[in-house]
Amino acid sequence: MKKSDTTTSPKLTREAIIATALATLDESGPQGLSMRTLGLRLGVEAMALYRYVHGKEDLLEGVVSALMADLTTTMEREAGQHWQAFLQNVAHAVRDVAIAHPKAFPLIATRHPAAPWLRPPLRSVTVVDTFLRALIAQGFTDVQAVGAYRTFSSFLLGQLLLETTVRGAQFGPDDVPLDEGNASIPNADGQETLDDAPEVRRLRDLLSEDHSEEEFEIALELLLDRLDRELTQ
Repeated sequence: MKKSDTTTSPKLTREAIIATALATLDESGPQGLSMRTLGLRLGVEAMALYRYVHGKEDLLEGVVSALMADLTTTMEREAGQHWQAFLQNVAHAVRDVAIAHPKAFPLIATRHPAAPWLRPPLRSVTVVDTFLRALIAQGFTDVQAVGAYRTFSSFLLGQLLLETTVRGAQFGPDDVPLDEGNASIPNADGQETLDDAPEVRRLRDLLSEDHSEEEFEIALELLLDRLDRELTQ
């Protein structure tokens, strides 16, 4: 009898699969995640999972959504505060996620299938959209809001990705295929759109610009200026 036919197998749901995937990432990192592994942990054949998740992209979208669920709620709640308090609270909320899930956290900084042009990349376009809406509501222009996203996310993700490596995170190319358990699933299986991220869609031209070299030089100058002030105090 197949495992999926046993009466002792837990009820299979999308939520259970996503939760098990996140638990697997927490224990083993991306290298330990496969449909076969999930099937074994859930007591079913790998192919049974495809009734609920449609492959790599859909699975990773679900995991990132689970990771960012509390953050999105926090951002919506704090959006009415002064922009400095908003950014402080968001930064601490993101760090809480990184500390709680260090091996899964690097997924957050991978490209979203529907927005591979986003600079810097962030898997959750819902978070980016909420961020932009909050700052624009505070009086930021489109250019200022996008600039704030670039600066804030570059600092925050850079700092936290370094911190998660100390806690066991491992990095690899985000386009490595997930072991799909012999299923014929295209890599763009999730068919994600930007329908729920109107600000990201509207500001695509600005968000896709690459100012990495300029931003690096500015950040370096600010760091050197701060060190100089500390030495002269």
